Formats: sequence, structure tokens, C-alpha cells
Amino acid sequence: MAPLDMKPNELEPYWLPFTPNRSFKKRPRLFSGAKGMHYVTPDGRKVIDGTSGLFCVNAGHAREPIVKAIQQAAAQLDFSPPFQYAHPGVFELSSRLTLLAPGDLDYCLFANSGSEAVDTALKVALAYHRNRGEGGRTRFIGRERGYHGVGFGGISVGGMVANRKMFGNMLTGIDHLPSTYNRSKQAFSKQEPDWGAETADELTRLIGLHDASTIAAVIVEPVAGSTGCLPPPKGYLEKLRQITEQHGILLIFDEVITGFGRLGSCFAAERYNIVPDMITFAKGVTNASVPMSGVIVRKGIYEAHMNGPEHMVELFHGYTYSGHPLAVAAGLATLDVYRDEGLFERSKALEAKFADAMMSLRSKPHVVDIRPIGLICGIDLEPIAGKPGVRGYDALERMYHEYDLYVRVTADTLVVAPPLIATESDIADITERMAKVIDAVA
Repeated sequence: MAPLDMKPNELEPYWLPFTPNRSFKKRPRLFSGAKGMHYVTPDGRKVIDGTSGLFCVNAGHAREPIVKAIQQAAAQLDFSPPFQYAHPGVFELSSRLTLLAPGDLDYCLFANSGSEAVDTALKVALAYHRNRGEGGRTRFIGRERGYHGVGFGGISVGGMVANRKMFGNMLTGIDHLPSTYNRSKQAFSKQEPDWGAETADELTRLIGLHDASTIAAVIVEPVAGSTGCLPPPKGYLEKLRQITEQHGILLIFDEVITGFGRLGSCFAAERYNIVPDMITFAKGVTNASVPMSGVIVRKGIYEAHMNGPEHMVELFHGYTYSGHPLAVAAGLATLDVYRDEGLFERSKALEAKFADAMMSLRSKPHVVDIRPIGLICGIDLEPIAGKPGVRGYDALERMYHEYDLYVRVTADTLVVAPPLIATESDIADITERMAKVIDAVA
């Protein structure tokens, strides 16, 4: 059955997220299967996955060890209450994740989406300072063009205008660092650009404006992903760590996209030799097979909460599905796949070849910037005059209907992030199809 054979009333009831629904329902783009590097459409076409789903299917689709682990878990323990009880697997997964994290990031809290992980981290930060007698530290500092999910906390510290403008005042007491991106100084840089570390100095100005005693945490993505892949300038993240430590401010790395091999190591914190105070994760932890996310916190943050009578709850926070048995089984199996197949190392080894492949598109019409780092790359197309986003949406349509390619599109930016199992041949295939798409929307 071809996608267009679906009756209108079969499409109408579903309100698609982050999607122009009216346009989609006139000409739907549907996947009905997936395996390895490819999606399968209802009419049987194989579509190469150029963005790992949504930066999350890092080990490729429908991996047998992960599928089997989920099936077995469903038959053995379908649900375990996470409040006042637990199951053995959640302790094993916590142990393995904290061993992968740098420094003394030794404790895990689990949630179900990146948005929930961010809100969890923000609440932990507030409670941490309150427990230490610094309850006046309630302000958060995010960054322009940052994306931290769609909860009220996440859109408050986030800096993507379209995600914020419809929802009122959001959280109070929020400020933002400037974006690190300047096309005139950074265009067509590979990996970390040379210019931009000085933008971290704005944090010192904000501390002077608000006073450090009012600031709980700074939250940034090591690589801003959803806005179109903005790599950090050389030395920028190190500056943020130095300034936050100097003033007793927590530093949160939102690694929902960068975690689990995207930048050649388990976490971006390892690539930059930085120990943040918290790391939020999601997506690749289960290879996207079952929703799961979480926050890894430093030992001192956990210990600051361990006060009062031992029979009392220390942190009044959690979710019904925190550490769900099926998600835990998927997470453990996914970590096994990453380890057994050396996928983090593979990602690192492919980085230079991937960058060269992406940069080969520089001469294509209307390409105004290309930003590869690790196995993720943003490609900016020049908007059509007076019609921002139209060229990008045309590319999205053509990729699916004409070129059997899936790549994430945001406005007029294409974001490529292939699964870590990709071969050089797969990368060449994605690049060749991208070239045809860009030519087609010229």
C-alpha cells in the first residue's frame, strides 16, 4: 500500500509534533519498518537513514541483541514501581553509566525523555543549593539557540525563539549567554572553530549583573544540535567550567544528542576533558528502542541531599516510568553493542572522512555553511528571499519522495548524523543523495 492510499480520516486524528500538519497530511511521509542503516516505507522502498532517527539510533535499527533483551524483559518483569522499590537491572545500568562518565559523576536519576532529564537536572540544582544553605541561588543561565527539550524548564533555559514565543513568561529568573556562532568568522570550519571562545566571557558579565549568589546553574549543549549543529569554539567549554567553578555555580552538560558516541567518546565531556556537575542523557542510551533518559550527578551533589532522618525521602522527584524494566534491558543491551562492536571508537575513526564528505558539498548551489564535528554536521542553505524555510521544506519532501533519503531538516538547515555503524560507502551514498537534493532545490 502506498502512503497516499490512506484515507483522510485515518490521517486526521493524529496531531504530529514539530510538523506542519496540514502539509504533511496532503502528502504524508511514512515509515513502516527499519533495519540497519535503512527505513522501509509502506510501499517497500528502502530509505537510507542519514540522521540516526532523531540523533538516537546510534547502533542502527532493529539490532537483534537489543530486540531480544526487550522481549525477554517484557516476559519476565513488565513493570516495577520506582518509588520505595526497585529491580536489579536499574542498579546495574546505573553502575555502567557512571563508570562511562568522567570524574566523580557517580549517581544516576532516570526519566523518560530529554525534556524530563533537563527538568530533573534543574530541580536537582535548586535542591542542592538549598540543602547547602544557599537557597538564594535560583537563577539559571542557558544560551541563545540552545535546545533543552519542551518542558517549561527546558524552553525557559533554551534559546530557540519558535519554541518559546507562544508560551508566555515560562520560568522566571532566567538569562542567556550569546550563541557561539558567527558565520563571518567560522564558516566552513571543521570540528571546533578557532573563533568564539571569548563569547564565554559574557558569563562573567552576567555574574556581575545578577551576582553569583543568585545563580544556581549554567546549562549548555556541548554541541548545539537541534538548532543546526553548532560546534563549540576551541577553549569555550573549558572557560565555562573555569568561571562556574570559581563562583560556585553548577555546570550542566545537556548531552541528549552528544552522548553515546556521536563525538567519538561516550560523552562529549570526555572529548573536552571536562567534568561538569551534571550530564543529562537520553536518545542513544537505549538506541531509541524504548524511551529512557536521565541525569548523572557528581558525588557531592548526591551527598548534599543525604541529610535528615533516614526514613524520609531526600528528593521529592521522579516519574512513574523512571528506570522502567524494559528500558533498562534495552539500555544494558545497547551498551553491550557499543562495547562489543567498538562503535565509539568507530565514530572517532570516521570523523575526518565524514567531515571531508560533508565539505565536498561546499560548491553546491546556495550552500552558505557546513559544520562537521564527530558524526554530526549542519549544512545551511541560503533561504529563498522572503520565504524562510521553504527551500528546506522542499528538500525534506524531495528526500523522501524522490531520493530515498532521510535527513533532519530545521528551517533551511539540513543536519546529517548517520548511525555509528555507517561505513565509508554509506557516508558516500548519503553525500551523493544530498548533492542531488541540494541541486534539486536550487
